Amino acid sequence: MATQINIIDAKNYVDQEVKIGVWLTDKRSSGKIAFLQLRDGTAFFQGVVVKSNVSEDTFAMAKHLRQESSFWITGVIHEDSRSHFGYEIEVSDIELVGESEDYPITPKDHGIEFLLDNRHIWLRSRRPYAIMQIRNEMIQATYRFFGQEGFLKFDPPILTGSAPEGTTELFHIEYFDTDAYLSQSGQLYEEAGALAFDKVFSFGPTFRAEKSKTRRHLTEFWMIEPEMAFMHQEESLKIQERYIAYLVQSVLDHCDYALKLLDRDPEVLKKYTKTPYPRISYDEAVKMLQEADFDVKWGDDFGSPEETYISDQFEQPVFILNYPKAIKPFYMKPHPTRDDVYICADLLAPEGYGEIIGGSERETDYDQLKASIENAGLDVNAYEWYLDLRKYGSVPHSGFGLGLERAITWICHLDHLREAIPFPRMINRIQP
Repeated sequence: MATQINIIDAKNYVDQEVKIGVWLTDKRSSGKIAFLQLRDGTAFFQGVVVKSNVSEDTFAMAKHLRQESSFWITGVIHEDSRSHFGYEIEVSDIELVGESEDYPITPKDHGIEFLLDNRHIWLRSRRPYAIMQIRNEMIQATYRFFGQEGFLKFDPPILTGSAPEGTTELFHIEYFDTDAYLSQSGQLYEEAGALAFDKVFSFGPTFRAEKSKTRRHLTEFWMIEPEMAFMHQEESLKIQERYIAYLVQSVLDHCDYALKLLDRDPEVLKKYTKTPYPRISYDEAVKMLQEADFDVKWGDDFGSPEETYISDQFEQPVFILNYPKAIKPFYMKPHPTRDDVYICADLLAPEGYGEIIGGSERETDYDQLKASIENAGLDVNAYEWYLDLRKYGSVPHSGFGLGLERAITWICHLDHLREAIPFPRMINRIQP
């Protein structure tokens, strides 16, 4: 009896007879040979059906199978140096499981809106397959990295009664007889966790009701938010760059096939595994942009064109340090020698992908934090628990947040965040 395997394990069964459950993605045939493009969820490869080596019924079935029909194939694995995958199967038998008719996503080009309307089945195609494999590896690598660094996984609530960064971008819901919001960040709760457990990180969904249609925005996305007690910003920056380098190296180590499917050059990614990353101040960034004739003045936030230009001046991710207070949230710690900037940093990805990490040292003084909350126009009563963290043994602490989809988009070299998540949610899309 043939051994049942997955396509991804073909390298371990060269010249052996195996059985695999597959779907048909495409086919072509001549009079005597049928070439079946197959997938099983773990990889894609080719099945070759030679008329003289199989029964008439098997060859007839091979020629008439429709796209995305499911079936069992039995055959012998051979090396195939011409393919990305490196192996194929010489088919001896086909057992139909489920027929498919008029599959809407054909091998021809389709518009992005059509593909997103059919996202539930577009996920079966090579490109989404490769992206989701890399996403999975980055998730696994995140848990490995923070585990090795001594962090505790700490889960903040998704339903919150207050806003870490103001209320204008929150999804409001009625929570029984009071107002509540879908979380836009777990950071404030992570600070409570850090003061209980030293180093913590969260990994979960966040929601932003920002009415933006740019390629860098989703309304629902996943954030990794570490928070560290007894830690200043400089130590936090070192953790951030180690983390990014670790993510990239993990993709290089475990996702070679997926990178090939995306035509992503691993030699480019290897440059990003070298630390430390370059650092410039916000002041230097403004000067750099002004010298390049950008219409930017001190105090402006940077948009996509500005971030792209800055990152293009470096061959690695680059930190921009110490942004003006007016464009950053209330919880950041003021710079010790300047009253106009916070101790904070954004990490810009290379190749025009913009900010992937935002972080800061946090305000530790009770009175100063309370004043900042009031100045931001927020209800102090909603933040009493957060202020408590500064009453009972306050310590220097720092943290940051990485948007998973932004990091995936950069590493996979995608055009838009919508491909970096299984089912994207945007201002104009909540289906399927």
